[in-house]
Amino acid sequence: MGDEADDLAQAAQRGNPSFVWRAGQERRMALVRRYVPLADQRVLDVGCGIGMYTADFARHTQHAFGVEIEADRAHRAQQEIPRIAQAVGETLPFVNACFDLVFSHEVLEHVADDRRCAEEMIRVTRPGGHLVIFVPNRLYFFETHGLYWRGTYHFGNKPLINWLPNAVRDRLAPHVRAYTSRSLKELFADQPVRTIIHTQIYPGYDNIVAARPRLGRLLQRITYTLERTPLRQLGLSHLLILQVTAPSR
Repeated sequence: MGDEADDLAQAAQRGNPSFVWRAGQERRMALVRRYVPLADQRVLDVGCGIGMYTADFARHTQHAFGVEIEADRAHRAQQEIPRIAQAVGETLPFVNACFDLVFSHEVLEHVADDRRCAEEMIRVTRPGGHLVIFVPNRLYFFETHGLYWRGTYHFGNKPLINWLPNAVRDRLAPHVRAYTSRSLKELFADQPVRTIIHTQIYPGYDNIVAARPRLGRLLQRITYTLERTPLRQLGLSHLLILQVTAPSR
């Protein structure tokens, strides 16, 4: 019972990383490859979890690194990718301008200080290099990180919480942020970056495809079509790709 409680507490505070590589993860990496070169690039995966995305970067470059705050997850990642450090995103253990690409997958919503983490990611990226960021979309139908009700954490997808006023939403989900397009842009305001792409994407539906293939594929066809319309704004995650234009101040 204690281990289960500890796992729930960690899920609430840090979220769950990708444990299995499936179509949803591959789709997100295909989007990264569409816009950013990977071959022989120096890549940093911030908040790498057990290293699923870091390992995929390592298929394209020998210079894939990761940082992870949780010791057990960092240790698991190190079994496959030795270049993993235990560190927080707000204090990255690297010198200025040493990476071509800094990747952050559903991490900024969990860090103690997201603005400081954003500044650190820019600091370690060389001018001309890129930041690739996925974060939760405030307009998505579900809060995927669960909620607190009467002091007890309830894991799982909870509908419409992110559509509530800030004061109510933040009482139910004080453990995680969700970003509007405006708030995500404000996070990087006054930084030496320019936007390459900012869009929203829908889920991979891997669990639904596994359990009910026809329904899962129908959801994919419908919502992936919506990504080419204004209704993409209701997608699960923001995808923000930035290019660093000058050394960090």
